Amino acid sequence: MTQTVAVLGTGKIGEALLSGMIRAGWPTAHLLVTTRRPERAEELSARYGVEAVGNADAAKRADTLILAVKPQDMGRLLDELSHQVTRDHLVISAAAGITTAFIEERLAPDTPVVRVMPNTPVLVDEGMSVISAGTHATGAHLAHTEEIFGGVGKTLRVPESQQDAATALSGSGPAYFYFLVEAMTDAGILLGLPRAQAHDLIVQAAIGAAVMLRDSGEHPVKLREAVTSPAGTTISAIRELENHGVRAALIAALEAARDRSRELASGNG
Repeated sequence: MTQTVAVLGTGKIGEALLSGMIRAGWPTAHLLVTTRRPERAEELSARYGVEAVGNADAAKRADTLILAVKPQDMGRLLDELSHQVTRDHLVISAAAGITTAFIEERLAPDTPVVRVMPNTPVLVDEGMSVISAGTHATGAHLAHTEEIFGGVGKTLRVPESQQDAATALSGSGPAYFYFLVEAMTDAGILLGLPRAQAHDLIVQAAIGAAVMLRDSGEHPVKLREAVTSPAGTTISAIRELENHGVRAALIAALEAARDRSRELASGNG
């Protein structure tokens, strides 16, 4: 942890990473942040005791640069960094749809680049960050990236060719669950429950089910079957889900998300 890490574009995700590194014991003297607004820089400095600097200064002083800007701002940021970044840096991109090749082409030859797709539960230290190596990134670079993102959840290494699929499953995944909770809450209201009670029942059921999936090691089919009694309430509900094509709709939705990720990566925004 003697290396200096700079988070460039410290929005919600960038701040989550920053706070995770600090909780993991990273010295604030080795952390830098950059922001678009001066008041945001002052806020982060006051909250975490880190120094806010400009992008070019961050590249001069830091060993690892985490690019946490929006995808549409990445080209402009790389132009600003192109004369500062060398092959001795590690550049980590947390921008959706931005390939390592896109970044490598705009920086010095042989610059190691790692692509990461985190999801929003990093904000509560329960994220999943999918990590892929660029052409010049080594195992040590990947391990360093895991050390950073491991402070806000779990990490998983995949080939970059699988990033679009991972984005569909994990990056966008929380939204599917929120959508499901919203629909089930509405159903609870239709069945006569107050909204607050319906919400609490569904949220706790979701938390409990997720913990059982994580900790039991059982296949989801076995866990579902344990709830599904013959001629009972659950099987009646499952039959309706199958009759309405919910399984097929989910598969189609994930394919659509993957295809859109590919479009963004190819520059067809």
